[in-house]
Amino acid sequence: MGQVFLTGGSGYIGGALCARLIEDGDAVRALARSPQAAQKVAGRGAEPCDGHVLDEDRLAAGMDGCAVAYHVAGVNSHCPDDPDHLMRVNVGGTTAVVRAAARAGVARVVMTSSAASIGEPHGTVGTEATEHRGSYLSVYDRSKHEAEIAAFADGARLGVEVVTLNPSSVQGPGRASGNGKLIIDYLNGKLPAFVDVPVSVVDVADVAEAHVLAEEKGRVGERYILGDHNVTYKEFYDAVTEVGEVKPITRKLPTRVLWGMAWMMEKMGDLRGKEPQLTYKSARYASRTLWFDTKKAHEELGMPRTSLRTSIEKSIRWFRANGYA
Repeated sequence: MGQVFLTGGSGYIGGALCARLIEDGDAVRALARSPQAAQKVAGRGAEPCDGHVLDEDRLAAGMDGCAVAYHVAGVNSHCPDDPDHLMRVNVGGTTAVVRAAARAGVARVVMTSSAASIGEPHGTVGTEATEHRGSYLSVYDRSKHEAEIAAFADGARLGVEVVTLNPSSVQGPGRASGNGKLIIDYLNGKLPAFVDVPVSVVDVADVAEAHVLAEEKGRVGERYILGDHNVTYKEFYDAVTEVGEVKPITRKLPTRVLWGMAWMMEKMGDLRGKEPQLTYKSARYASRTLWFDTKKAHEELGMPRTSLRTSIEKSIRWFRANGYA
């Protein structure tokens, strides 16, 4: 038990981590960049700390007296309206957190990165030791990779212990976007077809627990991939069909049809001035072999493993209780 600092506490992963820390008896001071975010973190039992992740002075003040800082905040989009803003927040915000930790005397920063930063060559299973392919499929991938490099360098230079966690596609209660939105559409009969590509899924409760374990057991300068279930989307939807007791989707689209649809969505989004549901780059990204080895997180951290069925059951229960499906 102790005082901890948290960024991203009003978000999905950060919210789950906030609840987990409070459950442990920690006093959580959570960065909040808006009144709405402050209300969310306060509702979760944390002390709101007004400020922005790019404000190093405010970060350092918020971290005063804290034993550890968890950095979860970031812009999560493979097709952002403002790529420069995404880079500033994801890379600049990370360096600001590490430097603020050094100023405040915080010994350790546990940072949420992404499996997208691994950069595994096509057709391979990504591990922490994978040599990055040297190219990026989106500005989001670049931001997460560069943020890790900067965080480790600043941590080594300033004497701050930095550990990163790299979740794949996070699933579970509370998420109505990403794969969560796909389940919602499936349950509501609004997903007429699917593309059978690989996906790596991990439960949000396991991700939150891994953060707590990384503070205690994570090795300095190391990354830990969190992605327990390497499945195809057909296997994923088969589980949703069984658990949700809904009519299965039988129409399968070729990947190139998905790319064409995404290209059209992107052009229509440009014309309307709105971010499209899918872009050409994100469709190409989703068509890759996005499978990862999570052995290191289990062996070194002791991360739990929630079954895919259980994770989907929890998601569907939450969707239906909250009027999404």
